[in-house]
Amino acid sequence: MSENVRTPRETVELLLHTVVNGRTSEITDLYADDVRIENPWAGEGLPKQAHGRENLRARMRQTEQLWTFDSVQDVVIQEAADPEVIVLEYRVNVTVQGSGEKFSLGFVSILRIVDGLIVSARDYSNPLETAELAKLFDFGA
Repeated sequence: MSENVRTPRETVELLLHTVVNGRTSEITDLYADDVRIENPWAGEGLPKQAHGRENLRARMRQTEQLWTFDSVQDVVIQEAADPEVIVLEYRVNVTVQGSGEKFSLGFVSILRIVDGLIVSARDYSNPLETAELAKLFDFGA
């Protein structure tokens, strides 16, 4: 690993900052080309897996018209025994475009970060919270 590569913790801190202050393309640039993302608790009609940065980029472009990320809170970053793994707990606060309705969604993510890029993510969200948000957009919830 070169001296200029972000540590896993720095990558996670940048991810949290970019979710609120950045653009979709900047968020997806923090993921490896062949990233694997799993959402085991995704509700009905929502994808449980995604593969590849460009797939992630396309999905994020679809949702950026639906809501904006306002802030993150209750952030806990746990470094694991494996130096590539970070366990991230946080809440993200969103505003629904059009209605202005506010939502707060809790997550736990297990991230593997290699050479400053997220190569895998297993994201767990509160299914009751995500179901409420999904109802607004007829995602099958």
